[in-house]
Amino acid sequence: MGFRQAAKPGTVLLRLESTQSRESVLDGAWWPRSRDAGAELPGLMRALTEHLGSVVSLGLDAEAWDDVSARLVVDGRSVHIDRYPVGDDTVIVTRGDRDHFSLLVVPPQASREAALAAMARAVEAGGTDSARQILVATGIGSEPPGEAT
Repeated sequence: MGFRQAAKPGTVLLRLESTQSRESVLDGAWWPRSRDAGAELPGLMRALTEHLGSVVSLGLDAEAWDDVSARLVVDGRSVHIDRYPVGDDTVIVTRGDRDHFSLLVVPPQASREAALAAMARAVEAGGTDSARQILVATGIGSEPPGEAT
């Protein structure tokens, strides 16, 4: 499925695992330009629909985003927004019953080098690292208090 390069404004930086096995913890990665859900989610939805087909809902941590509504309409299609504390580093994409994809969310302020490294790591076949572990390993995130080694 590959990496979507940002060639022009409005292009979505999304990378999805290219294997069909779906045995990894994460199925892809997304690097939004801001935490404005109203501005960022429509582009993500268009890219996901192009690569995965119809999306029923998106799950995200409402505390980590601005302008989160309960429903998003993109190109005439309505998508339900589930608001639950999955963490600011993850978005859950649902296509149908029990068909979920987990995407690493790279923080908007990440450097290009670190973001691309994190995105590549998120789509490694058989990857076992969580979104938090990937962000820490690439220098984007930090260990939660009390978990530093």
